[in-house]
Amino acid sequence: VQLQASGGGLVQAGGSLRLSCAASGRTFSRLGMGWFRQAPGKEREFVPAVRWSDGGAYYADSVKDRFTMSRDSAKNTAFLQMNSLRPEDTAVYSCASPGRPLEGWNVRSSFSYRNWGQGTLVTVSS
Repeated sequence: VQLQASGGGLVQAGGSLRLSCAASGRTFSRLGMGWFRQAPGKEREFVPAVRWSDGGAYYADSVKDRFTMSRDSAKNTAFLQMNSLRPEDTAVYSCASPGRPLEGWNVRSSFSYRNWGQGTLVTVSS
């Protein structure tokens, strides 16, 4: 499976961006999609994830109420709408597809994800 992330860029604090992650290939699991981000000098962290079956989403506390994740099953594409962006949201955002069904206990661990796309840089200026 190949994951193609897009939509990053430079935005002022308080602004919005929409990231996309398109999956291709016969081995795409259609179990879900997650986003992780990594800022310079920091560890990679979970952002949100979506279950493919019903669109149910999970969010990190730091982005809850600001970010919304969705998916278009017909296009094998997941979207991350990011509103009220803050400078601390600056990072390289990477999408990943899981190797097993996403549930509350495993969704935040990078070990639950089998395939990773290239990152897209999001820069939020103050």
